[in-house]
Amino acid sequence: MQLPNEIEQLLYRVEKPGRYVGGEYNQTVKAWDSVDLHIALAFPDIYDLGQPNLGLAILYDLLNQAEGIAAERVFSPWLDMEAAMRSAGLPLFSLENKRPIREFDILGITLPYESIYTNALNLLDLAGIPLYSRERTKAHPLVIAGGQACFNPETMADFIDAFVIGEGEEVFIEIAEAYRAWKKSGGERGSLLESLSEIQGVYVPEFYEVAYQEDGRIASISPTSSIAPKRVRKRIVAQLPPPVTRFLVPNVGIVHDRIAIEIMRGCTRGCRFCHAGVVNRPVRQRPVAEIVDAMEAGLQATGYQQVGLLSLSSSDHTQIIQIVDAVYERFKERRVQVSLPSLRIASFSVDLMQRLQTLRPGGGFTLAPEAATPRMRAVINKELDEAELLETARQVFERGWLSLKLYFMIGLPGETMDDVLAIAELGKKIQRIGWQARGKRISVHLGVGSFIPKPHTPFQWAATDSSASLMDKINALKDALRKTGIKLSYNHSDSTLLESWLSRGDRSLGQVIHAAWRNGAKFDAWNEHFNIDAWQKAFESVGIDPAFYAHRSRDLDEVLPWDHIDIGVNKQFLRADWLMSQRGQTRDDCRDGCFHCGILDAFSEVQPLANEYYWGCP
Repeated sequence: MQLPNEIEQLLYRVEKPGRYVGGEYNQTVKAWDSVDLHIALAFPDIYDLGQPNLGLAILYDLLNQAEGIAAERVFSPWLDMEAAMRSAGLPLFSLENKRPIREFDILGITLPYESIYTNALNLLDLAGIPLYSRERTKAHPLVIAGGQACFNPETMADFIDAFVIGEGEEVFIEIAEAYRAWKKSGGERGSLLESLSEIQGVYVPEFYEVAYQEDGRIASISPTSSIAPKRVRKRIVAQLPPPVTRFLVPNVGIVHDRIAIEIMRGCTRGCRFCHAGVVNRPVRQRPVAEIVDAMEAGLQATGYQQVGLLSLSSSDHTQIIQIVDAVYERFKERRVQVSLPSLRIASFSVDLMQRLQTLRPGGGFTLAPEAATPRMRAVINKELDEAELLETARQVFERGWLSLKLYFMIGLPGETMDDVLAIAELGKKIQRIGWQARGKRISVHLGVGSFIPKPHTPFQWAATDSSASLMDKINALKDALRKTGIKLSYNHSDSTLLESWLSRGDRSLGQVIHAAWRNGAKFDAWNEHFNIDAWQKAFESVGIDPAFYAHRSRDLDEVLPWDHIDIGVNKQFLRADWLMSQRGQTRDDCRDGCFHCGILDAFSEVQPLANEYYWGCP
């Protein structure tokens, strides 16, 4: 059933109707009856945020290149469109063929962060799909989820049929083939889930049983089927596939309206707070020619004049200088604006950015010290000499940038108020350097985030700082920066609590998420719509103490909710790193010597590609 007429009647009543019409340049539309497998790719937030998501773009491009598969997009409607749809009885629909999502074979939901969970439930409800996996039949789409938030899948386990753990480029095609074979066989839904559980990197919660101790801690997580592995190992692609170049050109303004080229995946720095730095190991990088050719193809396919060269630590690419030189030579006559985020704090990084700035000047400069005292930088394993930071700041201003933003964290393990106030003092030092170099025209912006101990990191055993303590620290920074002209931005302590609950939770939180959604929780990532009362009432209604998940340190021998998810980095390594942090001991960069985290043993298939495509471990 196609719905274009019904949709059109609602568009004049909503803000930004272009979010719901599709038809973008480079869109792929396949006749519904010309394929045998229909996949809806969902991002549970509005079009403006979901459309530029690189993971979604990769899967959309990959699946639509496959014979017999049509991949279509769906995003969460904004409040006005949702109200209009519910009033008209209009189900959630795809942008390409305007088909109800419940008619698709597979619904793939991207979960990049935890505060999107209630939106995922709302999306299922709008689609007319039962929220709970156990309530679905073979008549409903297979609901799968993937993304960075799925490395602890337990909090959403009640609602998702199968999770993709790790990278999706190869495994999604395997899932599609398994679905095809099941569909042809005419088997029951259970047989489909069994076949999926045999695919490496696919976690089917139905085939695992969680036992609890009397105090609420987990006693064990055990497979209930001989087919299901005891631990689900993540998927990686040994060689990064060619980058996406046929990006969709949106009809309305979106965040990051540009071409995005991933130049490297993974990181060797070993920052103890960094979830992405651990779960995305091992490092794999793209060759220079492939990166520059992809930029060329992307610019020609879209008409864009802005390109983001993305990675967790861009200046750690072994050929970063060659990349920048090649980009400059290829595009110097065309005034293409190129951004290179995630740079190391070093004069080397300023040199790189200055070369790119000559293509098309614009924007400010961003650095991420994360902590302002040597002691705290040792705790988080981010060694940085303050003199080097100040010298980098000086060069930033002297070379023409007028704006410098620095990112820090508060609430870190072992932190004192002196460590917090050092952030303000460091900001003032940098401001004075800017005044000396460029006068009072410069601006310094301190972005302060609250630390959350994430799964699969050395800090996974730590507790989240209390809301009262976090607000005391923010208020102290406000007082220290008063009348300085330095801008301070920070996230609210309530949103920190939510992310901590959901990222560190177990299956018990499924009922909390459902209750919060029923209480009106939705768009939790949006400050103006985040409703902490809805969540607190949800915890009360199901009889769970939220502090158990946020403010409780974990015992080193405790079974963690994500222990059955194998990321390739072993728990013994993480435990040793956690103990080192408490002693203020650091590790060198992995490139300078292997610390035997386990990743190379787990993924030995990357070794044959080491010379050309893979680099990062000795």
